[in-house]
Amino acid sequence: MYVVQYADDIIIIDCGGKFPDESLLGIDLIIPDITYLEENQDKIRALIVTHGHEDHIGGIPYFLRKLNVPIYATRFTLGLIDIKLDEHRLKRDTNLVTIDSESMLELGQLQVSFFRVSHSIPDCLGIVIHTPEGNVVHTGDFKFDLTPENNQYSDIHKMAEIGLRGVLVLLSESTNAERTGLTPTERTVGGHMVEAFMKADGKIFVSTFASNVNRVQQVVEAARKTNRKLALLGRSMVNVVSVALERGYLNIPDGMLIEANEINQMDSERVAILCTGSQGEPNAALARLSSGKYRDVAIYPGDTVIFAASPIPGNEKNVSRIIDNLFQLGAKVIYGSGSTTGMHVSGHGYQEDLKLMLTLMKPTYFIPIHGEYRMLHHHRLLAESVGVEKGNTFIIKNGDVVDIENSVARQTREIPSGDTYVDGMGVGDVGDIVLRDRKQLSEDGMLVIVLTISKRDQKIIQGPDTISRGFVYVKNSEDLLKDINRIAKTTINDLQEANIQKWNVMKQNIKKSVGQYLYAQTKRKPMILPIIIEI
Repeated sequence: MYVVQYADDIIIIDCGGKFPDESLLGIDLIIPDITYLEENQDKIRALIVTHGHEDHIGGIPYFLRKLNVPIYATRFTLGLIDIKLDEHRLKRDTNLVTIDSESMLELGQLQVSFFRVSHSIPDCLGIVIHTPEGNVVHTGDFKFDLTPENNQYSDIHKMAEIGLRGVLVLLSESTNAERTGLTPTERTVGGHMVEAFMKADGKIFVSTFASNVNRVQQVVEAARKTNRKLALLGRSMVNVVSVALERGYLNIPDGMLIEANEINQMDSERVAILCTGSQGEPNAALARLSSGKYRDVAIYPGDTVIFAASPIPGNEKNVSRIIDNLFQLGAKVIYGSGSTTGMHVSGHGYQEDLKLMLTLMKPTYFIPIHGEYRMLHHHRLLAESVGVEKGNTFIIKNGDVVDIENSVARQTREIPSGDTYVDGMGVGDVGDIVLRDRKQLSEDGMLVIVLTISKRDQKIIQGPDTISRGFVYVKNSEDLLKDINRIAKTTINDLQEANIQKWNVMKQNIKKSVGQYLYAQTKRKPMILPIIIEI
């Protein structure tokens, strides 16, 4: 999420979500902290979405629950947003406005125009915000594909015109800033896909990003040329293909699509399956197929599985586990980097693409976005190599503000920012303390120590009794548990002799004394929950 503000007018660009790593136990999604926007909601004029990938639209339903603002996006992107709003029952109350590369918006004192860029999903836009201080350009995600599979060519001439008129600040994506050369064209994948289909004997499973409609179309063409029917597995795959078909971004011959329960009724040589799970997601279709847990569909020896996507950094372990499972099932697996298999090319620009964008725009100031710090750093070096003055590039973190006055930019302040965690139906109700407790429970387990105390004289009537969950197996640790009960009882008696009868003090002392003993005996730190019952 990026915020551009001039005086009392705010424009928000994209509102994505990101998936948690293994340290965020139980968290389903991470979305931006919008405290600043809530405090300034009367100034927000629009949310403009560059394209429909999850890291650009995933946070929209949660954002709209707090701030209902107009959303501007292209037809395909709005189709994907529609699905999310339907799931969250927000569609009826939301103002969705369709735009394209020729649109011009008047939003307070700001004017907004657009230019088309190529990416791995249809209908992608770059944004130009015309402010009294100068033009601010946000590229969206892009590469320069001169032969795009969907014939949505980059508006290179328009980009050059924007640069000639003057760009005060350029925000440009940095995902592949470390990779030399130009990004290969998407069309190289199609030939490799057809070749793999022709060589395959049994069923063919192709796993890719559901949103990569160009790749889906290539699978459709390979299935058509090899006379195979096509089944879709995975909710997101079904949803995206439905939107793409309905809005004319995908062409599938009549009669080609079949349901999952029809697969086993056909010869395996006549079937191809397009499924989610190329990143090793544990609940996605491919993961369940690899473990034999997908209803109606199974992978048999001789079937072919194609990974038509490269693992995103951090997902390699999950992907490797699935590949191992597939080999154990006897499948032929085509996997690895796209440059090795020919089954994938990136939708993000390499260094020469990024330099071309910088050369076309000729910005006075540059803000590299979308990437780890090292990628932003490399992008800064690329900018300086094509003429951006040293010192005019700002590598910013979440919450940093770049102020521009009289065409001079400074980064001296920040606004409230951070991550908001989504856990089930809860949004923002899980914080660092809860996550710390979950981590402790996952590593060392829990002990519950129950005591019953007389209300009249505060003497122990029953217990202590210790319950272990995830710490030790009770039947094998009876002596240890007896020691815990003894220490807890001694602690209470010592406090009572000192005339200390406050429950919170009792509980804290039990936790401390038992915890010290357990660490000395086991070098573990389970969560200790004393429960005192007064009767």
